Amino acid sequence: MSSYPVTAIILAGGAGTRLNSVVSDRPKPMAEVAGRPFLEHLLRYWKNQGVRRFVFSVGYRYEWIQAHFRHSFDGCRVDYVIESQPLGTGGGLLLCQRTLHLTNPFLLLNGDTFFPVELNELHNEAKRHDADWVFSLFPTNYDHRYLLAEFTDVGLLSFKSSKNDHHDQLSYWANGGVYWVNPRALIPFQDDTTKISLETELFTKCEQLGQIFSGVQNQIPFVDIGTPSDYARAQTMACFT
Repeated sequence: MSSYPVTAIILAGGAGTRLNSVVSDRPKPMAEVAGRPFLEHLLRYWKNQGVRRFVFSVGYRYEWIQAHFRHSFDGCRVDYVIESQPLGTGGGLLLCQRTLHLTNPFLLLNGDTFFPVELNELHNEAKRHDADWVFSLFPTNYDHRYLLAEFTDVGLLSFKSSKNDHHDQLSYWANGGVYWVNPRALIPFQDDTTKISLETELFTKCEQLGQIFSGVQNQIPFVDIGTPSDYARAQTMACFT
């Protein structure tokens, strides 16, 4: 468990239909932000955090990503795990693990969000609780779009639905799409080849199994390019210019 993550899996297989009105000719993570593909910003930040191998979980128009990065980026190894049919974010992760057989903790990233947290903070939190998952969390007052976290009395996490429950809080801690993962967490699902969502299905199953969820709270800006308005906002953010 003391191994520091040097591999990052990037979930970049979705069709990105919400962004089609402004980016329709390429996979969403390859949309240009401040003159570069969004994925370049993502890889460069995490390379500077110590990641040395990137694995793209891809499907829709993956050739764009493969042609751009090939098998290296700024001295880091780049690999691809290609879905023959859509598996969802959770299914894509499980396919990567069946293919790669990772035994050391790794980083899991959403390919369409950027949250520049410190990898060392996630790793130290994992050691503190012997966690299966460590989530990066950002504050939000928007309670219908993101997976919302609650802290237990011992500082661990559970999640609650943001769509159906009535909430009376003014702000929440939401999932920022950067995860420290202990590969033991995926062992119960190693034979699962069905389409499954990471947030709405796989996390629920892991929680039901008693897996240990922990989280690191950060006030730094969270960037999501999933909608036209968010994509336009990202063009002017200081972290990309």
